[in-house]
Amino acid sequence: MAVSIDDLCGEYVREHRADIRIKKEAVAVRNVRAIVSAALKLSCRKGFDAMSLRDLSRESGLSMGALYSYFSSKEELLVLIQSLGRKAVERILRSHIEGESEPRARLRVAVRTHLYLSELLKDWFYFFFMEARRLEDRFRSAAMQSELLTEGIIIDILDEGIRAGVFHELNSALAGSVIKAMMQDWYLKRWKYARRRISVDEYADFVISVVEAFAMEPAMV
Repeated sequence: MAVSIDDLCGEYVREHRADIRIKKEAVAVRNVRAIVSAALKLSCRKGFDAMSLRDLSRESGLSMGALYSYFSSKEELLVLIQSLGRKAVERILRSHIEGESEPRARLRVAVRTHLYLSELLKDWFYFFFMEARRLEDRFRSAAMQSELLTEGIIIDILDEGIRAGVFHELNSALAGSVIKAMMQDWYLKRWKYARRRISVDEYADFVISVVEAFAMEPAMV
């Protein structure tokens, strides 16, 4: 992948260099990664609100004092997690989509990459969807933007395909939301597909076939 979580943690460290007291960048990046990973695991296990900084200290292996070297409050940690996750998904998605020039190929790549990301970043996807409902209004809007990110990318591809005559005239906003809902069903109800022994590749192929049957001009399906 063109983008890694360590790359994004490095960006965060450099952007907050004046506030982070750890001088060695490699150490700071490693610690930020450990903090975020521990916070996501604890959020999945007990919820972000119920997680204490003492819990986070034990899970990350960092002292309480070390934690405060990277953020001053749980609210600041929440913003960090939301920002890194949103950047990771957007950059990885766009880096794969930009490798394709034709709308049909771009749509296929967008669906497949998003589903693969939901496997690679399971804790992050859970955090975005489940924690968003419990957050205060000022933080919920950021979580909603993460939710709408992929949907917006899909809508843009559909609009591009309509203009190119690859997709027939359709309500791209509504279609984008339905496509996103189909992808969400995979990572929110993984147990159901595991029980049916359906792999992420099979699911991606099926979603793509449904979307193309609906969106493509008849002669091109």
